[in-house]
Amino acid sequence: MQRIILSGLFLVLNLALLQSQTSDLRARLLNLPGVRIQTITPDTGDGDVYELMVRQPVDHTDTLKGFFHQKVFLNHVGYDRPAVIITEGYNRNRPRTYELTKLLNANQVQVEHRYFGKSMPDSLNYRYLNLRQATADLHHVRELLGEVYPQKWISTGISKGGATTIFYRYFYPDDVTVSVPYVAPINRAYEEPRLYTFLDTIGSDACRADIKAFQRRILSEREEILPLLTFYSLGARTKYTYVSMEEAFEYAVLEYPFSFWQYGQDCGSIPDAEAPLHEALIYLLEVSGIDFFSDASVDQYVPHYYQSATEMGYYGYRSGEFKDLIKALPTDRNPMALFFPSEMNDAFNGQLIKDVNKWLDGKKANRIAYIYGGIDTWTGSAVPENDRVDSEWFVLNGKHHGNARIKSMTEAERTRFVKALERWLQMEID
Repeated sequence: MQRIILSGLFLVLNLALLQSQTSDLRARLLNLPGVRIQTITPDTGDGDVYELMVRQPVDHTDTLKGFFHQKVFLNHVGYDRPAVIITEGYNRNRPRTYELTKLLNANQVQVEHRYFGKSMPDSLNYRYLNLRQATADLHHVRELLGEVYPQKWISTGISKGGATTIFYRYFYPDDVTVSVPYVAPINRAYEEPRLYTFLDTIGSDACRADIKAFQRRILSEREEILPLLTFYSLGARTKYTYVSMEEAFEYAVLEYPFSFWQYGQDCGSIPDAEAPLHEALIYLLEVSGIDFFSDASVDQYVPHYYQSATEMGYYGYRSGEFKDLIKALPTDRNPMALFFPSEMNDAFNGQLIKDVNKWLDGKKANRIAYIYGGIDTWTGSAVPENDRVDSEWFVLNGKHHGNARIKSMTEAERTRFVKALERWLQMEID
């Protein structure tokens, strides 16, 4: 009986402590300048969750240009725990807990990228959608919440968010102790040539030959395929005004090898020449959907295309290989899949990626753990290994853009990863 009473008393005291800390956290957040908060009920048991709207300057060098509010999700675990800042590359509709946050039993600060989702200025002047401004947003969030979480900070992100992690570290090297970018492309040109080298060497000769043969078959049967795609698009309620239906079809075929390796398709699943045409078309739509080039998709990713076209670089398509079969797209140059209105047609400036790559190739980009997938197309534009820095590279064998994660590491890789974190953070990780 005494044990039951003591257990009950412990639960009551623990609940009171949690309620007190929640009340204290809310008070601390309300005291932060330019921050609005809303409590969210967590559905994963990962601590108290808050949605913050943080007031940010449109131009961090000139506040007279106005302000906007940026969405930030905060998962609170404890003031004595480290904090992981998630550098999202796009919008973030709902909070989710990253595996690095769980590994470190850390607080998590998830920052939606400017000009995506709810984080939109009233006047969309895309001249202020650049990495200097986006990383200044992250720095401001870090400064604000650094008052709440005084322990070590770690940054991480996936894909474009992973690239943002690297750019953030370049602009603000002292904001975090460790950076963990996942599947993060850092291009070296407006049109990244290393991606073509990757596609020419990944997999077996037979698999690459089957990929090209499938592309040629689909293009050669366009007369039968285009009417089917018209009905498919009617059913899917997708429209094509940035590009025509025929252009979207050709883009999807040219995109196919990139998508095939990006998400780890099976070479044995490629339809051969004897497969019924409708099965081959269904397969194409599953791997490289035509709706990726629809108006709704383009509208969703307009800020991304703008950043790629003006600062980050992207990839093109080698349409010249199919000169005898391409009809709608140019074959004398590589058509870039970048669609944006004429008022956003700013010129590409490669100075930043030149400076960042020089920094990455030097001696200062330390305490970064890069995680890439061995068959992910974006690994073609990965940050090269550099033995002059105290950083770690993990290229996970057979893993792709969607599953190159800590949980997919071998035991040896995971041990090396954890030991690196423990050394850099000066803490033990269970």
